[in-house]
Amino acid sequence: MTYVMISELLLEAVFLSVDPYMRPYSQTRMKEGDTMIGTQVSKVVQSRNTKYPVGSYVVANCGWRTHTLSDGSDLSLIHSDWPKELPLSLALGTIGMPGLTALYGLEEVCEIKAGETLLVNAAAGAVGSVVGQIAKIKGCRVVGCAGSDEKVSYLKGLGFDSAFNYKTVSSLKDTLLEAAPQGYDCFFDNVGGEFSSVALSQMRPFGRIAVCGSIATYNDTTFQT
Repeated sequence: MTYVMISELLLEAVFLSVDPYMRPYSQTRMKEGDTMIGTQVSKVVQSRNTKYPVGSYVVANCGWRTHTLSDGSDLSLIHSDWPKELPLSLALGTIGMPGLTALYGLEEVCEIKAGETLLVNAAAGAVGSVVGQIAKIKGCRVVGCAGSDEKVSYLKGLGFDSAFNYKTVSSLKDTLLEAAPQGYDCFFDNVGGEFSSVALSQMRPFGRIAVCGSIATYNDTTFQT
């Protein structure tokens, strides 16, 4: 039994996040034996904090651990009116940081408009899949790229206008050109590396690019030139 002091609460992990940023962060700022960083959905199992009663759920930056003793700071309460049909895991995905990242990149960086053509890579991921769906809701044509045929089918099921497996196409340049002969108004880049270089050449005049990630380079040991 953990002793909980006044204003403290004990959290029990329900869902843990796995996000691309963990890779470069862990390489430079962590050592063996450290607790992996990350966000989790937690259940309050003990509490002496009136804001977070026992049985409530929160989003917490606790890292990968089963239990956390918290003073109540830096927690986001999942309110009781959360729709019962939605899994709480979405608080770490579509309704959490990845979803907000997608929304911000499209609205504030790309300033996407109805009728425009959007390219998004790593499109089946937590951010990319939301990017494509928001763009479709806003009346855009969406081209997505993923790393397996199963993921391509998933993207088409989400309503993407065009999707392809970058691992099986003979020419990335030709595939992008075929999907959007007039070029791309917006590019939401989650990958970086060679893909970005090829996509840059197919942007339309006054096109906008949201650089969200560079997962293709996270394991590189030398700088790209």
